[in-house]
Amino acid sequence: MSARDDSRVILPGATLGVLGGGQLGRMFAQTAQAMGYFTAVLDQDGTSPAGLVSHHHIRAGYEDAQGLAELARLCAAVTTEFENVPAGSLERLAGSLPVSPAGSAVAIAQDRAAEKAHFVKCGVPCAPYAVIDTAEQLTAVNDALLPGILKTARMGYDGKGQVRVKTRTELEAAWERLGRVGCVLEKMLPLALECSVIVARGRDGSIVNLPVQRNLHRDGILAVTEVYAGNLPATQVEKAIAAAKSVAIGLDYVGVLCVEFFILSDGMLVVNEIAPRPHNSGHYSQNACDVSQFELQVRCMANLPLTQPRQHSPAIMLNLLGDLWFKDSAQARTPAWDQVLALPGCTLHLYGKHEAKRARKMGHLNITAATPEEVRATALKAAAILGIEPF
Repeated sequence: MSARDDSRVILPGATLGVLGGGQLGRMFAQTAQAMGYFTAVLDQDGTSPAGLVSHHHIRAGYEDAQGLAELARLCAAVTTEFENVPAGSLERLAGSLPVSPAGSAVAIAQDRAAEKAHFVKCGVPCAPYAVIDTAEQLTAVNDALLPGILKTARMGYDGKGQVRVKTRTELEAAWERLGRVGCVLEKMLPLALECSVIVARGRDGSIVNLPVQRNLHRDGILAVTEVYAGNLPATQVEKAIAAAKSVAIGLDYVGVLCVEFFILSDGMLVVNEIAPRPHNSGHYSQNACDVSQFELQVRCMANLPLTQPRQHSPAIMLNLLGDLWFKDSAQARTPAWDQVLALPGCTLHLYGKHEAKRARKMGHLNITAATPEEVRATALKAAAILGIEPF
C-alpha cells in the first residue's frame, strides 16, 4: 500500500501496527484484536506490555531501518503509543502505508516551543511564556514571567524536566542544572483545576470527542480522573471541547489527540500541552463509554467511521502506581485486589509489567456507578483499601 491509498477502509483481518510497547500499545492491541484485527508491535524490549500480547513483536529500536521495513511489510496501517517516537520514523513509514498521527504533528508535540507557537496560531489561550535556547535569551526574559516553571523543550513528561523558579538567580541556576538545553519558561498561574479533552479526527476531517475529564495530579503524575455531568461548569466544558478541536484541526491531525488544560482561579481556561496518542485520563472510557479511546484509535487508522462516543455511566479512574506494592513493606507485595473487586462497578486493568517500581504506572482502576455521588463513594472506598490518598 502507498500513502496515496490512505482513503481506503482497512477492514478486520488486516494487521495494524504500533510503534512503542508500553501499556497504551497493549490496550490498543487488545482493542484491535477484539475488533478482529491482527497486531504488530515494534519495541526493542522483549518483555514490553504490548509486545507480550501482540501477534507480531519486532524487537528493534524506533530508528532501526530493518525493523521499520518489517513493520511496513506486515501492516496495513501504523500508529504510535509514545510521543517521543522519532517523527522521522513515522515519516519514513508514511512513504509506504497510512500512518496516524503524522510525523509532522508528533514533531510539534515533542517540542514545547513549537507546541506553544501552534496554540498561539490556533487562537487558543496558553500561559505567557518565553523560549530559552541561548544565554542571550535567558538574559532577555521579561521579569513579568517570574515566578514561573522552566521546562525542557523536549523529552519532558509526567513532571520530568521541570523546575519551579521564583527569581532570576533561580532561573539561571535551573537552566544550568537542566544542561543549558532548549527550554520554555512559563509564567506560574493561579491554578484551580486541571482538565483534558480527547478528540479523534479522521482522514476525511470528521471529528468527535470524549467528555471533558477533570484531573488531579500528584507529583506531576495523573492520580485521579473524574468524568460525569457537572464535573465542570457547562461553559468551561464547551470552551475546552472547542479549543481541543481547534488544536487538532490546526494540525490537520489524524488519530487520537489529548489536549490538557489548566483552569485558573478566575475560571479562565488555558491550554497546557498535547499528547498525540490515547491518554491516561481517557482510560475510564473503556468501561464508561460505548466507544473507548482505543477503539477511536483503531477507527482512525483503519479509516472506519467515527461515531460520537456516549458516556453511559458516571466514572472515576484511579491511577495505580508501583508505590501501592510497597505500602506495608520494603518488599513488593500484591495489593488487595480481591477487596477492591468486591466493590460494585470496579474494573481492574493491569499492564503486565514484571516489576513494580515507585512512580511507575502499573495499571488503573475504573469505577462506574449510577450517580456521581455513588461513584465517588465507591472510588473513595477503593482508594482507602489500596492506600491511595483521598481526593
